[in-house]
Amino acid sequence: MLDLISRGAAETRTDLARQTGMARSTVAQRVDALIGFGLVEETEPGESTGGRPPRLLRLNTAHNCVLGVDLGATHCRVALLDIGGKPLASCETPIQITQGPHEVLAHVDARMHELLTRANRPLESVKAIGIGVPGPVEFATGRPVNPPIMPGWHEYPIPDFFTSRYNVEVLVDNDVNVLALGERRFAYPGSAHLLFVKIGTGIGCGIVADGRLHRGAQGSAGDIGHIRVPDAPHAVCRCGNTGCLEAVAGGAALAARLSAAGTPARTGHDVVTLVNQGDAAALRLVREGGRVIGDVLAGLVNFFNPEAIVVGGVMAQVHEPLLAGMREVIYQRSLPLATHRLTVVPSRSGEEGGSLGAGRLAIDHILAPDYINRALSTGQGAA
Repeated sequence: MLDLISRGAAETRTDLARQTGMARSTVAQRVDALIGFGLVEETEPGESTGGRPPRLLRLNTAHNCVLGVDLGATHCRVALLDIGGKPLASCETPIQITQGPHEVLAHVDARMHELLTRANRPLESVKAIGIGVPGPVEFATGRPVNPPIMPGWHEYPIPDFFTSRYNVEVLVDNDVNVLALGERRFAYPGSAHLLFVKIGTGIGCGIVADGRLHRGAQGSAGDIGHIRVPDAPHAVCRCGNTGCLEAVAGGAALAARLSAAGTPARTGHDVVTLVNQGDAAALRLVREGGRVIGDVLAGLVNFFNPEAIVVGGVMAQVHEPLLAGMREVIYQRSLPLATHRLTVVPSRSGEEGGSLGAGRLAIDHILAPDYINRALSTGQGAA
C-alpha cells in the first residue's frame, strides 16, 4: 500500500482496496497505522462521486527527509531529499578521504546541519542517511573492508558515528552501487536490468537486477576491475595481482602508459584533458581501453543480459571514443539475442548521481515493509 501511495498509483482508501483486493476494514487498519507511524497523511477531500468526498492519501514529506552522501577520494557531495525523492538542498565541498573516518564524517555531520538550516527542516525530520564510499563495503554492517584508497577506514563502523548521536537509520554502500541506484531511479526508471560501469582511477560495476541492487553474499558483487585480462600478464594492480582490468584500462593505467610514451599525465583527469585537446596518442589509448573493457563486459552481457550499460566516472567525460571501443567489442563478442535491445550509453545523472543515489538508498530503506513492520511492532514512529 505504501508503494502505491508513494508512486501516486493510489490516492484514496478506495483506490487501495480496489488495487490490492483487501477488505476495506483491512485497508483502514493499515492506513491508520501508516498515518500513526508518520509516513502517510490524509489531505483535503478529493473529487466526490457521490456521498462524502474522499480524503486524499500522500507521503508525509513535510516531516520526513533523508540525507544522501557521496564520498570520493577528494570530494564530499551531500543532498537533502524528502521521502518522495524531491531534492531540498545540496552542497559539494573538497575533502581528502585519507584524513580518516572521524574527520571526514564530522565534516558530513556539519554539512547535514547546514542543509537542514537552508531547507528549514528540523534535525528530527532526518529519518535515514545513505552513504556511498570509494571502496568495498560489507553492506550488512556498513564497514569498509580493506579499501585501497581509504587508509584508516578498514572495518570502521560508519553507521555508529551517526546512530550514537541521532535517532536515525544509516546505510553504507560502495560508490558504484549508489551511482547505479541513482542512475536507475532518476535517469532510467524503466530499466529493470542495468549495469552501471564507473571508470575512473579504478573500474567498478553496479548491478541492478529486476529493479533491485544486487550486492552478492558479502557486498562485493560487481568488482570487475579485478577480472584478469589475458593479454596483460605484466600489468601490476594495486590489489597485488597482475593483469587486472583496472591495471590495464583504468584512468591511472592509461595516464601511466601515456607518460611512458613521452606525454606527461598523472591521472585520468589528465587523460581526459589531453583527449579534449586533440592529443592523438591519448585518443588512441582511450579507444583501446574501451575495447579491453568491452571484452570483459561482453562476458557480462552474455551472462546477465542487461537492458542498458551506463558508463560513468571521470573517463566517461570522453565517452565518444571510450564507448565506441566498448560497443565495438560488446556487439562483436556477445550473443545476438543479448544485444538485440541493449544500449551502451553515458551517464545522465551527472555529478549529483552519487548523492541522489545514496538518498534513494535511504528512502527505499525507510519505506520498506520490513522496516515499517519492525518499527510498528516496537512502537516507534517515523514522525
